[in-house]
Amino acid sequence: MTRERSLTTGRPRLSGRDRNALVAVSLTAVSLTASGCVVVHGEREVLPTATRAEAAKAVQQFTAAYNEADAAYDGSLDAEYTTGALGAIDAARLKAGRVNHPDGNPQHTPLALTDVRYTIPKKAGWPRWFVADAQANKGGDARWVLVFTRNAPADRWQAAYLTLVAPGALPEFSKDKDGWAEAVPAGSAGAVRAPKNLSADYAAYLRTGGGTFADGAYTSELRSTRAKNSSKPGLATQYVDEPLTGGDFAPLALRTADGGTLVFFSTHHYVKQTAAAGASVPAPNQNVRALTTGEITRSLTMEFVANEMAVAPAKGSGDGKVSVLSRLEGLTAAKGE
Repeated sequence: MTRERSLTTGRPRLSGRDRNALVAVSLTAVSLTASGCVVVHGEREVLPTATRAEAAKAVQQFTAAYNEADAAYDGSLDAEYTTGALGAIDAARLKAGRVNHPDGNPQHTPLALTDVRYTIPKKAGWPRWFVADAQANKGGDARWVLVFTRNAPADRWQAAYLTLVAPGALPEFSKDKDGWAEAVPAGSAGAVRAPKNLSADYAAYLRTGGGTFADGAYTSELRSTRAKNSSKPGLATQYVDEPLTGGDFAPLALRTADGGTLVFFSTHHYVKQTAAAGASVPAPNQNVRALTTGEITRSLTMEFVANEMAVAPAKGSGDGKVSVLSRLEGLTAAKGE
């Protein structure tokens, strides 16, 4: 997949291939019965989004490609296996690594995922997607939670979201007698907030606060940290937060056992540091410098993409606030002025 980034638009842009992949494609499965052939259309019938064997193969292929790309600091080696927020973050990470280490990653340690658990929903239409959470040899005790998507039968599975959570932090999911989970439509009104609204809700909360989200590391504490950093002697820091919901950045959600909704969503952020007269912007680290265009004289604007995982409780339950369980953010571009 070709990924384009633009500081002028401020948003990651999808290539023509990506846009075309968003067109719904009819999936036809043929099953033999005593009376002949019955055609089942995936855009209408509620079916598991993947077999367990397909999900396991997708995780294995992603891990292999991720390791090759990380070892070589070459984004072309896993570009076909990532998309959405994870794709944007990973592409920028590998680009910076290649600038600083053109011969490859001197600290490469192969990623190993063990105790992989699959949550595969039943749904109609596209995209198809599933969740895999696993223990990894990176990130301490935290479990890696990956969401894999594809937009058509001929497409390969791609990892669109990656978050890390403490063991036991994932909620229990609603499943049928066969073990398939329940996908929640983006516009569903069953929880206190619909999945399609959470990206904009979160961006607005970071700007102005409010009562939508429960206090925590990624909400009240993050706002407090920003407030402390916004004005320091000789340096002002501004924050701009935007929703990110188009194409492969669209939210994906599962029904939890208690009737709530676990939502994966993306957001887009800018952080601008401006030095006062006679002062200077703090020297950025080598990874920021590798992604910076222009000369840093009075200001540095850094662009980030983040993916979040949050639980929206069912209407009328608990305190009615959304809890952000995890957040992974990555620098995707920077500009000096």
